Amino acid sequence: MEGKISPKYYVGCSGWHYDHWRGLYYPEGLPKSKWLQFYARQFTTVELNNSFYRLPSEKAVTTWRELAPDNFVFAVKVSRFITHIKRLRNLGSAVENFLSRARLLGKKLGPLLYQLPPNMKRNDEVLENFLSSLPQKYQYVFEFRHESWIDDAVFDILRRYNAGLCIFDMPGFTCPLVATSDFAYIRFHGSGSLYSSCYSDEELSHWTKRIARLGQDIKVVYIYFNNDAEAFAVKNAITLEKFLAP
Repeated sequence: MEGKISPKYYVGCSGWHYDHWRGLYYPEGLPKSKWLQFYARQFTTVELNNSFYRLPSEKAVTTWRELAPDNFVFAVKVSRFITHIKRLRNLGSAVENFLSRARLLGKKLGPLLYQLPPNMKRNDEVLENFLSSLPQKYQYVFEFRHESWIDDAVFDILRRYNAGLCIFDMPGFTCPLVATSDFAYIRFHGSGSLYSSCYSDEELSHWTKRIARLGQDIKVVYIYFNNDAEAFAVKNAITLEKFLAP
């Protein structure tokens, strides 16, 4: 669109701490304590996904913040206790407990990702009640894994709270490219096989054109590759970042 200002792109991987990346991405002799710094020389963002399984220690979060450069952004996947066990209901202090850890990232904290379970069907009331309970000073994004959520009425709820719709690509289920906030958030899980297939340059070129057509009010686009097998995520993230460069 004429006159449109291009958004800022943050492109990276969903996690950096993969043993099977040693030799494929990380040099053989590089200690794990140096991996984040090595990764951050290549990328400006990472999606923390181990926080989905257990709450990182304060020391770990503080260390990550201190090791990453000033322009680095951490997106954080929210605990499965909130999304999969409690299913956004009757949460008590769970959200605040999680936020108290995430906010230790300070100015390097990016969006907080809520990935809902595949068997959690659409419930507008639950979503709106949850959104209305969240502190407004953070960026939130929702990845819906049940197709019933992929609906304009749900997108309108997200828009009311400036919450993002996670656009994702995975075998058998691709979310539409819809912007519901002033930022966009995209996850690539693999097109051929889940987490373990490599996107071709042709596929990524096609995605580049689609991403460029996102809403005109988008300020930032966060993009993460979750196909960690064979370090495909690294290769694909590097390629897409080049394609998106002005």
